[in-house]
Amino acid sequence: MISRIVVIGGGFAGLWAAAAAARARTEFGLGDRVAVTVIAPDPFHVIRVRCYETDLGALRVPLDDVLGPIGVERREARAIDIDPAARTVTVESAASSAASSAASSAASSAASSGVVETLAYDRLILAAGSLLWRPEIPGIAGAFDVDTFAGAQALAAHLDRLGDPGGPDEAGRWTAVVIGGGLVGLELACELPARLAAARDRAGATGPVRTILIDHAREVGSAMGAAALPGIREALRDAGVTCIGGARVRVVDRAGVTLADGTRLPAWTSVCATGMRASPLGGTLGLPLDPLGRLPVDAFLAVQGLAGVYAAGDIASAAADDAGHRTVMSCQHARPMGRFAGFNAVCDLAGRPERRLRFAAPDYVTVLDLGAWGAVYTAGWDRGTLVSSGAAAKATKRIINGTRIYPPLDRDAASILAAAAPIIQAAPATQAAR
Repeated sequence: MISRIVVIGGGFAGLWAAAAAARARTEFGLGDRVAVTVIAPDPFHVIRVRCYETDLGALRVPLDDVLGPIGVERREARAIDIDPAARTVTVESAASSAASSAASSAASSAASSGVVETLAYDRLILAAGSLLWRPEIPGIAGAFDVDTFAGAQALAAHLDRLGDPGGPDEAGRWTAVVIGGGLVGLELACELPARLAAARDRAGATGPVRTILIDHAREVGSAMGAAALPGIREALRDAGVTCIGGARVRVVDRAGVTLADGTRLPAWTSVCATGMRASPLGGTLGLPLDPLGRLPVDAFLAVQGLAGVYAAGDIASAAADDAGHRTVMSCQHARPMGRFAGFNAVCDLAGRPERRLRFAAPDYVTVLDLGAWGAVYTAGWDRGTLVSSGAAAKATKRIINGTRIYPPLDRDAASILAAAAPIIQAAPATQAAR
């Protein structure tokens, strides 16, 4: 009889949960007796933390390049419901078209209903991730974002259109407003001045470019900790970013942003970077959620109160250490959480619960990209220790973004399975990525 592990999500937690499960079934000698299936809405593993970057060329890794060599099935579908009592997941996938090539153009323009089916599981790993949280501000739904690859593409296409020759050189054409001064907002704000200048130059215009970063904190960047703040200030100043702290946005429209005090900021480019909330799929399980919408999990990443269900990544809140810190919504924790969840799920199926591993992540670091100026690298949950800054921190960031957070890309099963081993972190090592 074949047991099935279903993993919902193809992000950092989902990919590594599936790979770790594939590795563990070999370790426990289960072979073909355990099937692993990943449910993801598209065929790519997106390096989401790079979506703020100008060059999007290397941000997508085909899931089949990682899952195929290790014998993990991929279903291109979206999970829409979970029934823990029946141990089933309801998924919706795009309807396959049997239309002829002559009719395909018309068919592609019509809205097609999805195919809904139910999949049974013996163990479920919920790794559905998170979504951009947009506050209830009129018009903010129309602002750009870099939360997803599609969002990053849409922003890039918009900036390309701005650079088309001709068109009115009206106020705001070469101005961008970034709403939210957290990690993503800071990183994007440091990239946008050069991107706007490039668009202006392509258009043959001469007006000044302007990037405005708005945050509710009195000092933009202060949430990154006192150790990082001097570097953040200098980088924003060098990039020419105007910071407006202690501000609230009243309305966003295509021509700009209006603040709560009535200040009008003409801008053809508005970007929302207001934080994340866990996938709403977790809310369908009837369990208490934390303020970010995350499910509570135990030390083994099993969802508390549900038999046979694990959760990892942004949708889960786990104890990171004995001091009371909880995991954060980042690939720094999603990747190891996935590995532990996948391994522990197989331990269950193998009848070896004593082999399950307790998750811990006592080391916390942040490496914040600040554009041409460099980066700031801090350690500690309060980001109180400055490890490096400027060019040295930028070199670390490039290693993280360019190699460390990627799965093996050689389609070699042995290297993929080796990378999927859970790593027990006993003491701070200041080597992780955000």
